[in-house]
Amino acid sequence: MDEDEAAFAEFVTHEWSRLVRVGYLLTGDVGRAEDLVQQALVKVHRHWSRVSREGSPYAYTRAAVSNESSSWWRRRRVPEDLGEVPSVTDSGKADAYAVVDSRDELVRVLSTLPPRMRAVIVLRFYEDLSESETAKALGMSVGSVKSQTSRGLGRLRLAMTGPAVPASSLQTNGA
Repeated sequence: MDEDEAAFAEFVTHEWSRLVRVGYLLTGDVGRAEDLVQQALVKVHRHWSRVSREGSPYAYTRAAVSNESSSWWRRRRVPEDLGEVPSVTDSGKADAYAVVDSRDELVRVLSTLPPRMRAVIVLRFYEDLSESETAKALGMSVGSVKSQTSRGLGRLRLAMTGPAVPASSLQTNGA
């Protein structure tokens, strides 16, 4: 095994779980996330000597995973049923499973976003990238990242909290 192959194997071993987590947030399915990462790694492997020399193989691979996810969604036009998403959760109970339940709800709601919007949200808030880093990773303008972030967060808030009640509807007669 030559030096590049050994470096690639070490990279995959070290970063596999992080990449699969990003893939899971993009797809909502562990099996599909693993497939997505494998497809991206095949493409990254072809250019590994250049990618490893340029300095940030994880960022390059993360972008490849995101792009592969978008390509998959473009190829697949049939909507997929990911199960029933509860419209209201009982967040009043403080139990040991509340954190897991809220994370599960977030992942389910995240899966309802369009692929590019989901990719922006995942890279901005899960991977903690700046707007410019996200724009570079996804090949879009910073303005598009800002608008996708705003729309995506709005959809997530609405889905997780329900529609806001207008103040005018809270008035009582004679009061």
